[in-house]
Amino acid sequence: MTSPTTCAASARPVVAVVGAGPAGLMAAEVLASGGVSVDVYDAMPSAGRKLLMAGRGGLNITHAEPDEDFRSRYGARQSEIAPLLDAFGPAALREWVHQLGLTTFVGSSGRVFPTDMKAAPLLRAWLQRLRAAGVRFHVRHRCCGWMRTGDGTLQLAFSTAQGEQRPQVQAVVLALGGGSWARLGSDGKWFALLEQAGIELAPLRPANCGFEAAWSQHLRERFAGQPIKAVSASLLDANGVEHRRRGEFMLTATGVEGGLIYALSAVLRDTIEAAGSATLHLDLLPEHDAARVLAEVGRARGSRSLASHLQSRLHLKGAKVALLRECLAADAFADPAQLAATIKVLPLRLLATRPLDEAISSAGGVCFAALDERLMLKKLPGVFCAGEMLDWEAPTGGYLLTACLASGHAAGRGVRAWLRN
Repeated sequence: MTSPTTCAASARPVVAVVGAGPAGLMAAEVLASGGVSVDVYDAMPSAGRKLLMAGRGGLNITHAEPDEDFRSRYGARQSEIAPLLDAFGPAALREWVHQLGLTTFVGSSGRVFPTDMKAAPLLRAWLQRLRAAGVRFHVRHRCCGWMRTGDGTLQLAFSTAQGEQRPQVQAVVLALGGGSWARLGSDGKWFALLEQAGIELAPLRPANCGFEAAWSQHLRERFAGQPIKAVSASLLDANGVEHRRRGEFMLTATGVEGGLIYALSAVLRDTIEAAGSATLHLDLLPEHDAARVLAEVGRARGSRSLASHLQSRLHLKGAKVALLRECLAADAFADPAQLAATIKVLPLRLLATRPLDEAISSAGGVCFAALDERLMLKKLPGVFCAGEMLDWEAPTGGYLLTACLASGHAAGRGVRAWLRN
């Protein structure tokens, strides 16, 4: 670990980047390439820990869909995120990965991955390039605040094992993550610091998260951990707009989670907050129309059990049948019309989000109204924000990482412009 550089010790401007996740590292790269002296600080023992965890099942770096569709994934924050993507969008991100010496490919779903699917080689090559550019890293440094000094510089305060450190810098990029996965560094403790400074903030809430349901003991014990595959889900939001997705999810001991649920998590969460619960309507057999399902359910089954009949005629079995029994009264199973209708429109009532720390990402954070076009806090000149600590959200599929990198890129350029002025 190197010692922090002070403004007086360098002819170049000195900037601190607080947070060594994707947004912070990208800000550091843009700054270093512009001749700025950069110190990166992180509370964890090493950089990019959440990036490494996110890449365990394959690092989804971005998505190859058309720009208009891509930007729509940012929902209510589309207009704020769009300018960031104009400067560093999916195509630029892929080229940046290639410049690190890695190749990429587009999967069948349109998601983009490194060819080896892993996060570690990308992070390792990136950190080597940053160090070669002169970026200095200081781990196990927890930011406790900052103050403006008499000469106009910023003095930061870090808690370390060796005691408090107070480096002086000319600007700061805060890239402290959201409020999920605290064990990897994104603990949201920065929220109180900015709140005390009078910065406009939106409460941190779970995004891309699981939801709770009132399962029976039978389902919890027998089917928790089982996937529900090839289904369609729909939900009406508070404005009467229907949201529909197709995919799969998993039953858990407390409710549901997985890709299909994450894709609808924002509207599910908002509906629960407004109404106390949300009813997700599932089509368990989207490849069959309602008439065919009714015909097969109503077909004479002789001595076969209903479970055997459903499996034989509709390939409906296991966890899907268990889900039917959770949501349909036992006597209704004897009514072919009710059973067929529920197979096509199963009402799954969800009661609450799972805790924030379990979520893949978080919504809320620093409001864009508190920032200028350079991502600098209007009330704190010289202090910039980037990444998941900003008030935006997006589904999984490469959208989270792309926007984090794009915002880090924008913050780095913003600091350089501010220093010039």
